[in-house]
Amino acid sequence: MRIAVVSDIHGNLPALEAVVRDLRARGVDTVVNLGDCVSGPLLARETAQFLMAQGWPTIAGNHERQMLGPGPWGPSDAFARTRLGAAEWAWLAALPPTLRLLPEVFLCHGTPHSDLDELLETVDPVRPRAATAQEIDARLGPIDAPVVLCGHTHVPRAVRSGAGQLVVNPGSVGLQALEGQNPYPHLVETGSPDARYAILEQRDGAWIPALISVPYGHQAMADLARANGRPDWAHALRHGYMA
Repeated sequence: MRIAVVSDIHGNLPALEAVVRDLRARGVDTVVNLGDCVSGPLLARETAQFLMAQGWPTIAGNHERQMLGPGPWGPSDAFARTRLGAAEWAWLAALPPTLRLLPEVFLCHGTPHSDLDELLETVDPVRPRAATAQEIDARLGPIDAPVVLCGHTHVPRAVRSGAGQLVVNPGSVGLQALEGQNPYPHLVETGSPDARYAILEQRDGAWIPALISVPYGHQAMADLARANGRPDWAHALRHGYMA
């Protein structure tokens, strides 16, 4: 069993297409999507339509919930809202917040209980850091699945909980640097414009994760972000760092 895991696409369709070409060459059995699909100054409607055509198991991220809410909306959500049609809105509204893919695999966006909280990182007043084993165990709560897949932070990682659960964040397909605000202002920077995803393989009764980085034509997306009034996204897409 080989499961490809994508998350945090943020309307970056060329990055997603590059990931799909790569994962198909690796012979995966299924693909799952952990949310934050279209929010951003890029290709919201086209990305939604591509995902709708794939039919992958998909959950909602915090940006789906925010976009469907009454507002006020941040600039990324507000831009994407203007690009979506009725079919795309209906698809977003039907996405569940969590999903049990198999008895062994649980999907969430942030943590099992919040799409805004980080599972594998902790944002302190000074800087974000890797969460401790005790913090991860507390955030997992009663979830007993041997594998937990999460997104939201855009930071690819694979760790073990205190109970031995494998917790995997595939990183972001579409945005490799950002300025977060929850619960304190902080930067996330992967240091590369490449798209990120993960493959989870079950072999001899054990789950083995692989974190994968895929180059794509990021310059065109940086140019599009700048043309749509987001120089911050343009720099992040071009470099994997914030300006």
